[in-house]
Amino acid sequence: MQSICNTQKGYSLHKYIISRDLLTFLTIGNNKSTGIFGRKLNLQYLCRKNTNRQTLNLIIDIGNNSAKFFLFNGNQIVLHTRRANDSYDILDEWSLEYGIRQAIVSSVIDITSELADKLMSLPFPVIIFGHGTKIPLKIGYRTPDTLGTDRIAAAVGAWEAAPGKHLLVIDSGTAMTVDFIDRDGTFRGGNIAPGVKMRLKALHEYTGRLPLVSKEGELTHLGHDTETAIRNGVIKGICHEIDGYIEDFNRKYGEVLVFLTGGDEKTLKNHIKSRIFADRYLVAKGLNRILLENYNE
Repeated sequence: MQSICNTQKGYSLHKYIISRDLLTFLTIGNNKSTGIFGRKLNLQYLCRKNTNRQTLNLIIDIGNNSAKFFLFNGNQIVLHTRRANDSYDILDEWSLEYGIRQAIVSSVIDITSELADKLMSLPFPVIIFGHGTKIPLKIGYRTPDTLGTDRIAAAVGAWEAAPGKHLLVIDSGTAMTVDFIDRDGTFRGGNIAPGVKMRLKALHEYTGRLPLVSKEGELTHLGHDTETAIRNGVIKGICHEIDGYIEDFNRKYGEVLVFLTGGDEKTLKNHIKSRIFADRYLVAKGLNRILLENYNE
């Protein structure tokens, strides 16, 4: 595997387990120093910070329940982690440890003054992604100021992967969004519905006796008890909903490429009948593309 670091220029190498969407798999042998024994893992090298060369892009994606942090080298994810959406100590750690060139922040909640102060103190430029930020798509939404930056980023990530195609982007997290981008690169709009956990919670809170059921567990064709009936109803119901959208858009526009992302991507992808491209890091990839669009030096 080729390293992104150059040891002749003072970089030290660090092996790190990264995202599962990379295509290179190495089999690690009996490695006592890391406690890994013969497992197939995705590996990449990271660079310790060199003040003469900052090469990495920092992506911060703040959701309703958690914040996700990514380091990109060009278009490739080399490191990522998830934290509570009020915990940002990782910014100090990564700023000291890695050669970060620039950063972008997308948030679906209000950015606190504490976080704003921390972002301003970072030793590299930071974009707060908003509706004035340059993006490689046109927006055909009636109220662009109300359009979530996470939805725009997912659309950009899909467009980067398949430009010039009709795209349907389904992001299933706290809420599920279904957004359409036409082949001319215009975000035409979309729909918003409750996500998996919200539906499970609603069934419990708005009824007298239905239990709160985890999305993890047995899925059957028909529920054979209350727990499986609820889990089946929610997860399979969403999958039928998605299949219905795909059928409708294919009928109206011809071939439409479908991208599935979000926290429930893993839960849903194997139960959707239609052909889809599942990519849990689509929003991060879109944010990285937007960052490059604005800092294309």
